[in-house]
Amino acid sequence: MDLTALDAIDVHVHVEQDGRGCLALDRELLDASAAYFKADQDRTPTLERIAEHYRARRTAAVVFTVDATAATGHPALSSEEIADAAAEHADVLVPFGSVDPHAGRAAVDRARRLVTRHGVRGFKFHPSLQGFDPNDVRFYPLYEVLAEEGVPALFHTGQTGIGAGLPGGRGIKLRHSNPMLLDDVAADFPELTIVMAHPSVPWQDEAISIATHKANVYIDLSGWSPKYFPPQLVRATNTLLREKVLFGSDFPVITPERWLADFAKLDIKDEVRPLVLKENAVRVLGLAGGRG
Repeated sequence: MDLTALDAIDVHVHVEQDGRGCLALDRELLDASAAYFKADQDRTPTLERIAEHYRARRTAAVVFTVDATAATGHPALSSEEIADAAAEHADVLVPFGSVDPHAGRAAVDRARRLVTRHGVRGFKFHPSLQGFDPNDVRFYPLYEVLAEEGVPALFHTGQTGIGAGLPGGRGIKLRHSNPMLLDDVAADFPELTIVMAHPSVPWQDEAISIATHKANVYIDLSGWSPKYFPPQLVRATNTLLREKVLFGSDFPVITPERWLADFAKLDIKDEVRPLVLKENAVRVLGLAGGRG
C-alpha cells in the first residue's frame, strides 16, 4: 500500500455481502439499519465494489464483517474469504477479521490463523450484536492472542442502528456496548491496542475519559455525520485526543464522501485534520513509512 497515494484512511467499513450473494445480516435487520441511517445508497456492496469506491476517492478502507452466529442464528460471512479477497486490492483495502466470542477455544485458534495465514491486521467486535460483555474473563484468551500477534481490536460502542425501531430492538442489548466495560480490558491488556468505534452516545464522556487515561485506547468517529458530534468530542479531538482519534465512516450506511464533506465544515484545527484523516490510522494499523 502506497500511503503517499492516499488522502485518507477509513477505519470502519462493513462488508455486507459476499461473492455468492450471502448477506451479513438477515433482511429485517438490514432494512431497519438502512431506515435508521436514512441510507438510500446500495446497502450491500460486494468487497470488489467497495475497493472501486475507495480507490476512486484516494482513500484506503479497513474492511470487515461481524460474526454474530451464536447470538443471531444467522450464518456469518467468511473473514477468511474477505481477507483473501482484500489481498487482491491491497492498494486500498486493509482486512480485519471477526470471530464469534461464544465459540470459545475455536474462536481463539481461528483468530490466530486469521492473522498468521490470512494476513488480517485487526479484529472487529460488536458486543451488543454478538451478545457478550467484553470484560468477561471468559473471553480473555481471545485478547491474549490479539495482543501476542500485535493487532488491534475494534469494538462497537454506544447506541446501534442494528435492530433500531424494531420491537425490543430484536433483543439486542445496548448495555453490552458501554465503553466502561472496555476500560477493564484496556487495563488488563496494556499491550492490546483498542479502538472504541463511534461517538459512544449515551456514554460519550466515559469514552473520552478512557481514551485520555489509557495509552492503548483510541476512538473512531464512524456511524455519525460529523455535524452531529457531541461538542465535548470535538473539543477533545482538537486537544487531548488529537493523536487518539481516527476517521471512520461506517460505510455503506454512511458514505465516506458524505462524512468527509461534513467533517470539512467542523471546527477542527488545520494541524489536527491530517492526524484524524490519515496519520493516526497509519500508526494504529502499523503501516510503516511510506508503504505498509
